[in-house]
Amino acid sequence: MKINGNEVRPGYVLEHNGRLWLAVKVNHVKPGKGGAYAQVEMKDVRSGTKTNERFRSSEAVERVRLDQKDYQFLYANGDDCTFMDQKTYDQITLTKDQVGEAAVFLQDGMKVIIEFYEESPLSVQLPDSVVMTVVEADAVIKGQTAASSNKPAVLENGVRVMVPPFISVGEKIVVTTTDPTYVERAKA
Repeated sequence: MKINGNEVRPGYVLEHNGRLWLAVKVNHVKPGKGGAYAQVEMKDVRSGTKTNERFRSSEAVERVRLDQKDYQFLYANGDDCTFMDQKTYDQITLTKDQVGEAAVFLQDGMKVIIEFYEESPLSVQLPDSVVMTVVEADAVIKGQTAASSNKPAVLENGVRVMVPPFISVGEKIVVTTTDPTYVERAKA
């Protein structure tokens, strides 16, 4: 399916120069002189190499349609992650490299969407946010609350995030899986 160059969004899979690319970051630029364009950081789906491309709004880009299937994360064994198809109960094993940076947020029983291109798994989409436990957080310094300042905290999976000063060790918080950021305290 052809789309305009300015319609590219993160997560889109594009066919460019005979290869499949995943759009990782998209920055829309409107220079003072000349036409607007989208600066797209892309990652080769098969080899993992990265490149940057400029797509003008007048250019046509081939967006690849992927088959999406519902899976459930079962377990991780070393670098391998095993998922089960929700309809057929077939199991598939992917490496953490195939899952991507969000692999650290996988939890037992988590429902994910795996995208396939010609029966070959390409990417794994996790839920937008997960509930994690804070295992390490700096103490609140008196008088520091005058300005809204966050403090570093470490989650149960080892990921560092910035949290508000009132969050303490042992609390459960909601964190986004795309760019690990604090959202809110988890509801009890």
